Amino acid sequence: MSYEGAISGLLRRERLITGAGLVVLCLLAWAYVLSGAGMGMDPGTATTLALFPHQAATAPLTSTMAGMAGMEMPGPAALKPSDLRVWLLTVGMWGAMMIAMMTPSAAPAILLYGRVRAQAEQQGRGAGLAPSGAFVAGYLMVWLGFSVAAAALQWSFERIGLVSPLSMGSQSRWLSAAVLILTGLYQLSPFKNVCLTQCRSPTGFLTRHWRPGTAGAVRLGVLHGAYCVGCCWVLMGLLFVGGVMNLAWIAALTVLVMAEKLLPGGPWVARFAGGILIAWGGATLLN
Repeated sequence: MSYEGAISGLLRRERLITGAGLVVLCLLAWAYVLSGAGMGMDPGTATTLALFPHQAATAPLTSTMAGMAGMEMPGPAALKPSDLRVWLLTVGMWGAMMIAMMTPSAAPAILLYGRVRAQAEQQGRGAGLAPSGAFVAGYLMVWLGFSVAAAALQWSFERIGLVSPLSMGSQSRWLSAAVLILTGLYQLSPFKNVCLTQCRSPTGFLTRHWRPGTAGAVRLGVLHGAYCVGCCWVLMGLLFVGGVMNLAWIAALTVLVMAEKLLPGGPWVARFAGGILIAWGGATLLN
């Protein structure tokens, strides 16, 4: 086999490994969420509690959930070792959900980076290019930061009684309505459209922001992650309305994000969803 053929074979295998790695990463994240994400509650039970809050009084509690239900959420400076464990579990839960929900829609950009790198290697211009893993690492770092912020917001809402520590869903009609309406308005905003455009055009994104080397690949991942967070962060807030571990809401939001980013009419899907959410929020206020 020639040198060029060997390089071509290696690059094809790398692309296959990258694609397979994304699938495995997504499946592992879903498996962790379906197992309860270490929070001590079956997601089916969490979904039931979110849909039927009146059943909370009869829901079985494990030690983790009982501890969460009975403790006052402290600020970071006041964390005890047991509180720190729950805090880390909460961050891990959000992180796993973000990987499960966002990896499918990010896959086109990640795989395109790998293809561009492969072409550059075949043409002898790949010396300054990093493996796709560097791009993925940068992307996931941004969502990890989002997960920390989301966990802190969840703890704050639970501390003031707006979110149930059992269902991890809103206990306030006003909070639910506000999140629904604000999310709907954001869906119609220019900022949402700018971020969605970047997410929907991986070729243009890579062309504009390409930098060589591992640092350049990580930077690309961070930028792409930032655009994805800008596109979807308010949508993730809907989990507080339906219940953070509500599998029906997690699946629905995953499908919505993929439709917005991957379908030809994605921007119209975003606007239509925005209109529905505003109407839903208004109906919640009047209920």
